[in-house]
Amino acid sequence: MKKNVGMIGIGMMGHGIASNVIKKGWPLAVLEHPGNQPLDALKAAGARTFQRPADLAAASDIIILVLTGSPQVEAVLTGDGGVLQGMRPGTIVIDCSTAVPASTQRMAKAVEGAGGRFLDTPMTRTPKEAAEGRLNLLVGGDAALLEECRALLSCFAENITHAGPVGAGHSMKLLHNFVSLGFITLLSEAAACAAHHDVAPEVFLDVLGKGGGGGAALERVRPYLTARDVSGLRFSIANACKDLGYYNTMAADGGCDTAVAAAVQATLERANREAPQALMPELSDILAKRQHR
Repeated sequence: MKKNVGMIGIGMMGHGIASNVIKKGWPLAVLEHPGNQPLDALKAAGARTFQRPADLAAASDIIILVLTGSPQVEAVLTGDGGVLQGMRPGTIVIDCSTAVPASTQRMAKAVEGAGGRFLDTPMTRTPKEAAEGRLNLLVGGDAALLEECRALLSCFAENITHAGPVGAGHSMKLLHNFVSLGFITLLSEAAACAAHHDVAPEVFLDVLGKGGGGGAALERVRPYLTARDVSGLRFSIANACKDLGYYNTMAADGGCDTAVAAAVQATLERANREAPQALMPELSDILAKRQHR
């Protein structure tokens, strides 16, 4: 029999995950929250709802978290009425959020202290792949526990990589996002400069694509540079600021160099102040407007 799954965080990514979990026949319960995407389809498919994390935890064998970041994860797990107050011994907590590894390790110890087990399984790719069940998961934790959870994770993930012990999944996610968002930021700055010097977007994209600038990042910004279509990367600059902040915290904690990452974060934070609702593909236009001030 498939175990009871509880989910907290039914946002753009979480809704796709929840849809695939219930579609594959796993009993599902979700936490009611104002930040959720509409729950009508999930309820129609049989999902139960709870008002408090503790009550959802009491009814779940496995709990999946898909939250914004470390403060939200800590509040949901350890706050008043949180998961740890209702969790039964043996419950598995799977944290798909993006988080600071040091916080992840503290939360894992708290879960284990309450008799539970813990995996950090942050995601790469977008809400489109979440809905299609084609996410990439980067897993930190015990390898045997990963194998125990693989059937559930495979409901919504195409690629599952065991990154190492608890916290390694979140470390790898931050490394991934620093590199990918750093590439996007660099390309956006270059695209703004290209526009200022009368280089057509088509020429810019063609030359980079045939040379050292080709790759996933270029393809993510291509629709916007050619047609102002943001669908190539529906990821907010505000979230990018958060992720770069987490990366810089992790790197600084380890005594690692952060010169490039600090510059990327500073660029993103300036852009976010100027256009707080903007998505990452729009960064080139934000930077271009700054050139003309």
